[in-house]
Amino acid sequence: MKLGFKEKAAYGIGAVGKDMVYMLSASYILYYYQDIMGVSAWVMGIILMIARVFDAFNDPLMGVIVAKTKTKWGKFRPWLFIGTLTNALVLGAMFAAPPALSGKGLAAYAAATYILWGVTYTMMDIPYWSMVPAFTEGGKDREAMSALGRTCAGVGSALVTVFTMMVVVALGTFILGKSPNMVTNNLAAVEAWVLELNETGEATGNMITLNAPATLDISADKSEWEKEMSFVSNRDKANCKYELSLGDMKLGENSEISSSLDFASDDPQSGEALLVVYLNAEDYAKVSADSMLSGSISSNKNVERLGFKYYAFIIAFLFFAFILITCIFIKEKSTVDVKSAKLSDMLKALLQNDQAMTMVITIVLINCAIYITSNLVIYFFKYDLGGPTWQVDYTYFNMFGGAMQIFAMCIFFPILRKFFNTRKMFYIAVNAAVLGYFILLAFSIFGINNVFAFFVPAFFIFGATGILNVLVTVFLANTVDYGEIKNNRRDESVIFSMQTFVVKLASGIAALIAAISLSVFHISSSDSTYEAVNGSITEGLREYIQGLTKAGTTVLSNYSVIGLRLVMAALPVALLFFGTLRFRRKYILTDEKLAEISAELKERRATAER
Repeated sequence: MKLGFKEKAAYGIGAVGKDMVYMLSASYILYYYQDIMGVSAWVMGIILMIARVFDAFNDPLMGVIVAKTKTKWGKFRPWLFIGTLTNALVLGAMFAAPPALSGKGLAAYAAATYILWGVTYTMMDIPYWSMVPAFTEGGKDREAMSALGRTCAGVGSALVTVFTMMVVVALGTFILGKSPNMVTNNLAAVEAWVLELNETGEATGNMITLNAPATLDISADKSEWEKEMSFVSNRDKANCKYELSLGDMKLGENSEISSSLDFASDDPQSGEALLVVYLNAEDYAKVSADSMLSGSISSNKNVERLGFKYYAFIIAFLFFAFILITCIFIKEKSTVDVKSAKLSDMLKALLQNDQAMTMVITIVLINCAIYITSNLVIYFFKYDLGGPTWQVDYTYFNMFGGAMQIFAMCIFFPILRKFFNTRKMFYIAVNAAVLGYFILLAFSIFGINNVFAFFVPAFFIFGATGILNVLVTVFLANTVDYGEIKNNRRDESVIFSMQTFVVKLASGIAALIAAISLSVFHISSSDSTYEAVNGSITEGLREYIQGLTKAGTTVLSNYSVIGLRLVMAALPVALLFFGTLRFRRKYILTDEKLAEISAELKERRATAER
């Protein structure tokens, strides 16, 4: 019996919700805990990697549990429902870290929720992909449903890629603006300095200490008034808004004068604080030690924290609703049986199938390249391109890229398939991605900062990603028939359960690489550009500025910028090269070879039925 539109739509919409959740975690968990909450990049990298190693044991084990499950609702749907419900709850908790936590407590919270998220995601992900044989008749019907699921999963990933930062900022701004916890206090004796930057943003060493203390109205969340304050906007103006009068100059969001600032206070309620204003050489020349400084500063530090919290709640709700539709409208066949296997048997099956092993390694390398970029591109827009509208530019970039990824899967792939075999399509997609990365690197090196120009590399990178997502699934499916010929057994469930693991492994490796690069190249706002000295954040800022005036170093050094660009654009090219090299040398399943395998399998099955 053919599947109807209702069943196809129900299965597809489940994939959309499932990968919305996965992409939110894969692309933004490092940014949330490292850049917003302040966990060390090294610590986050280790946490993410440990979680993926844990999945190496958890994923196959979940496959065994599902295979042994027997209920009146079937094998798969109970775990699909339970896993989705628990994963949605954990997702909400993961992006709602208590702001009172810090240090080891916050790191422990991040580790516990992220590992638990991985466990509960596996509880629903493996049943989702394994249940296809339970409601299809095989052949083209089964292949079509697998392809539909992967395509809809790509749509879910693209939606989160496109809308996340736009919605996060809008939600956070709205909630913070309505929050009764925002308090405004007057600080009447703020020590104020003015620092000169050259045309490339480097400190020239010139600094003026204002004779008269600055008078400031500081608006911040109550929790910020209860501890030391550090508003850092010397890079992107994202952590605070300000309207200042410095002599005859007006500084702030609506001013034509380019400025940025640092603010630190160990005890805001006492009125003691240090404010540093950064100006270019032309405007710095207009300032004297007798210039008066006054105005208001409003903290935006909690915008992204609150935005991610409520955005995760929304995604979690949609995820549960979408999978619930899948559970209701997909009916399992009671005759379907899934052969269970020991963990050792699963590993043995993979090692004995050289084509499956080749594809697993290729998938890890390709996905590492993709996830490194997805983890770091937000830092590129925030710290390299910068500017007060970086979230908008980042959203435009992802909006175009997400649309290209969907377009590539739904339109480009079928068109290219009419003219090329899948192997040639693989090479075309990889070469397109490499071209996109080279263009991205060139644009950043030559200082192009128009977001619409970056649509060019996005076209090639995201388009290639969409095609590769479909191709690697097709290639992995081909290894099942090959394994049956070679080993006289069909390890379909084993190989496809490994796909979940290798994708998560790639995201873990990519997150670790991204975290290491953020730490090595000092790209972060969570640890500011200064740290507390002898327990004083104000003294930390004082020493940092004095160091700038002596060394004349840039706020975000060329070393940091170049490092970020190379890791984001050059390293993925290297990974794509090694992945393609492995594929070219080891993958032998051409269309002709697959036709031979299919014919031999038909003959074997016909002989067995006699």
